[in-house]
Amino acid sequence: MVAYSKIVVAGGGIIGNSISYYLAKRHSIPCTIIDPVGIAPAASGKAGGFLAKDWSDGSPIQELQRRSFDLHAEQAEHLGAGKIDYRRLECIAVVCDERSGGGAKPAGKKLEGVEWADMNAVGSRMMGGADTIAQVHPKKLCNAMWEYSQEAVGSKLIVGKVVEAISNDDGSICGVKLEDGTIVDADALVVACGPWTDAAKTWFGSEIGAKIPRMTGVKYHSILIPSPRVLSQAVFFSGYGDPEVYPRPDGDAYITGFPDAATIVTESPGEEEVRPEVVNRLVDATKKTSSELGEIPPHSQQACYLPTTIEGLPVIGAVPGVKGAFVASGHGCWGILNGPATGEAVAEMLVEGEPKHLNLRLLGLDSPYRQ
Repeated sequence: MVAYSKIVVAGGGIIGNSISYYLAKRHSIPCTIIDPVGIAPAASGKAGGFLAKDWSDGSPIQELQRRSFDLHAEQAEHLGAGKIDYRRLECIAVVCDERSGGGAKPAGKKLEGVEWADMNAVGSRMMGGADTIAQVHPKKLCNAMWEYSQEAVGSKLIVGKVVEAISNDDGSICGVKLEDGTIVDADALVVACGPWTDAAKTWFGSEIGAKIPRMTGVKYHSILIPSPRVLSQAVFFSGYGDPEVYPRPDGDAYITGFPDAATIVTESPGEEEVRPEVVNRLVDATKKTSSELGEIPPHSQQACYLPTTIEGLPVIGAVPGVKGAFVASGHGCWGILNGPATGEAVAEMLVEGEPKHLNLRLLGLDSPYRQ
């Protein structure tokens, strides 16, 4: 059995907090999270929190996603569904006729099964019901997991930036160095920095760093509109830029779309530029798809980067050649969904030497998909 006692997790997002949560809940082991800003300052605080159980079936992340969907339900029971805004709902695809020019409700009867997307809609298809679709508020979930980790086992947060992984002569992790020169003792380091994971290549030196897959970020903008009533149907539109809308139980409608191309991220966590022209496109798309939401101005505008790899698969596993070093990142648009199962698996790696519930060989640093 491998039992690390001084675990450092670089990154305070959904993955880092999930690792901390499962170390505390399943193994009664504390850790130290190090983040330049704090808990969930970037995508994990700004994402939509849409959860789909079976949308990755047939892919290498099928079992990860299915287990994580179920773990979200367990977390809601443990942490309190109301506290993290967890609920089941349904999802529908709606096709819009852009030739109408916008602003037109469908003539005659409203499309059957469509709750609120009533403008220029010409067709729809159910994508999932309450048995396979759910949602959670990512920021509230991260805060709740971190609160539990602190109270249960005394996990700690250090606001700072890791710049170097320190190793013993035998190549095992013995600490990390921060940007201000502080040395934090550690016998295990998990790199869970989302789109900023690429910077970790320099922490280990060129030879080891080359083994960490390239990590980029896809920038998404989003707006939040206060709905006149609580809606219960997420909608994926085809038309007007294909926006996605996730109504929340607190009354907000989370609207996103128009992603940028993948790029190496140079903006700092929590300081991502919000471009007005993209916000305007989201507002315009809402006006053309919903009479209920379209005339309400957004109360929040934000942007974040979703971490992705060239293969489109997350990286979860040990760093070859460095005992005690791990990477857990690159989950793309499914980061919030797959956070719990990733955290559970990494916690098991740290404590028991290998994950007990999942086979993550295809997601490791030496996966055949990365050759």
